[in-house]
Amino acid sequence: MDYRDEVFMAVAEKLSFSKAAEDLFISQPAVTKHIKELENKLNTALFDRKGNKIYLTQAGKVAYQHLRKIREQYGEMEFELGRLNDAHRGLLQIGASSTISQYVIPAVLAAFHQRYPQIKLDLFNGNSFDMERKLLNNEIDLALVENDSSQANIRYFDFMDDEIVAVAAANQLIARQKSLTIADFQEIPIVLREKGSGTLEVIQHALSMQQVDLERLNIFIHLGSTEAIKNFLLNFDGLALVSEKSIEKELALKQLVRVKVKDFEIRRKFRLAVRQGPEKSIPELFRSFLFSYNI
Repeated sequence: MDYRDEVFMAVAEKLSFSKAAEDLFISQPAVTKHIKELENKLNTALFDRKGNKIYLTQAGKVAYQHLRKIREQYGEMEFELGRLNDAHRGLLQIGASSTISQYVIPAVLAAFHQRYPQIKLDLFNGNSFDMERKLLNNEIDLALVENDSSQANIRYFDFMDDEIVAVAAANQLIARQKSLTIADFQEIPIVLREKGSGTLEVIQHALSMQQVDLERLNIFIHLGSTEAIKNFLLNFDGLALVSEKSIEKELALKQLVRVKVKDFEIRRKFRLAVRQGPEKSIPELFRSFLFSYNI
């Protein structure tokens, strides 16, 4: 790709000349110069400028769609050439749900980078549904999700078992409970993940199997991350439902304790998601690596 094309892609994705300049490590006037040259070459305006904001023109949107395909094809070419020399090259953009991005995947990415140092890695995180949307919009190459619903046009591969467990702060009264019934569980104040999270979806499904409506729980607050929940619990005499993968350190330090709920468990699978259709070389390479990695 021509460097002016790369500058245009950066501006189109950030919708900001200054942010594109920061990402490319060049000056903002240099970005403006490259965009002007490209507009002159294509004989069309690529951006509309309204006050302090910029927007892609219709021509800009067409140019971006074509250049994104060219960038993907160029990455595929680099990978194939690298494979001939056992030197894989390219870019892999991964989206991961909050729990997976914080507690599961960092070690895998570090090992993958050590094995394939010429493959640049970008990690995006958010809730599972956000990551699936990014995948379907071609903003990422693959997603690692924790929800149990499935979307059309996405293929899913289980790669890890997980359990969602009830926990309490060790210094709170509720931690002294040896075992709770489902009826007890519905009365105790509880902290849950935000609506839209894969964890909350799995919890809701598990409760429905017990004929328990999520909205009938004594929900004190919804929080946007497991870290926020764990910090909140330290001064809260109640329960939280979180992934067992997220509390290993706190259990070892005796800050949190598991609280058993009789005849109730929530097990799930962490899944790798890719778009339907032919799989690109680098995402396929990562999938193979992930399934061979001893998490």
